[in-house]
Amino acid sequence: MTGSAVKILVVDDEPPIRKLLRVGLTAQGYEVQEAANAAGARQSVADSLPDLIVLDLGLPDISGHDLLQAWRDEGLSVPIVILSSRTDEAGIVTALESGADDYVTKPFGVNELGARIRVALRHRLQQQGEKAIFQTGGLSIDLVKRIVKVDGQDIKLSPKEYDILRVLAQHAGKVLTHQYLLKQVWGPAADVQYLRVYIRQLRQKVEQIPDQPHYITTETGVGYRLREPD
Repeated sequence: MTGSAVKILVVDDEPPIRKLLRVGLTAQGYEVQEAANAAGARQSVADSLPDLIVLDLGLPDISGHDLLQAWRDEGLSVPIVILSSRTDEAGIVTALESGADDYVTKPFGVNELGARIRVALRHRLQQQGEKAIFQTGGLSIDLVKRIVKVDGQDIKLSPKEYDILRVLAQHAGKVLTHQYLLKQVWGPAADVQYLRVYIRQLRQKVEQIPDQPHYITTETGVGYRLREPD
C-alpha cells in the first residue's frame, strides 16, 4: 500500500479542523475526502470506500459513537481513528470497545495523527498475514513456541504474563483497553487490579527501566499499548 494510493475520509463538523487535516495529510501523501456530519460521511463511504476514516466523536446530527457502531454493525472493516477531547476518557474507551482502531485527543498535531494512521494501516496488514515471530527492538516473541527473549536472553514468564504479552503483540502499536485485555486473558468478570499487577510484573522482566517503560506503555485511563514491530 503506497502513501499516494491511500484514501482517508475526515469526518468533523469544524471547518478549521478539516482544513488542517486536509492540508497536513495531503502533504504526507494521502488523498483526503471530507464530511461535516454523519449523513455526509455515510454517503461518502457508499460512494467511494476509503482506506481509513478519521472520525470526530462530536458530530451535529448523530454522535460519532453511534456512527462508529453502525458502521461496525454493518461490517465496515476499514481502520477508524477517532478524535476526542482530552478529558473524555470514558468516550475513548467506549469508542475503542466499539471497534475504533486508535485515537488522538484534541488539541493534536498532524504529525501525531499521521503516526496513528500509519500504525492503524499496518495493524490491519499484520492481521491479514500474522507472523510467527514478533520483534520490536530487543524484545522478541515466538508466538508458536511461546519463547520470549530480551536482547537475546530467554525470559521466563508465567502463563498469565505470557498471555497478556501475546495479546498485546497480536495488536502491537494499537491501544488495548483494560476491559479488552481482561476479557481475553481472564474473562469478562475479572478485576482490573489483576491486570495492573501482571503488567507491573511483566515490566519487571522485559523493561530495562520498569518505571520508564519502553515496550509496554500506559494509555492513562484507557489501557496499554505494546510498541509496534520493527
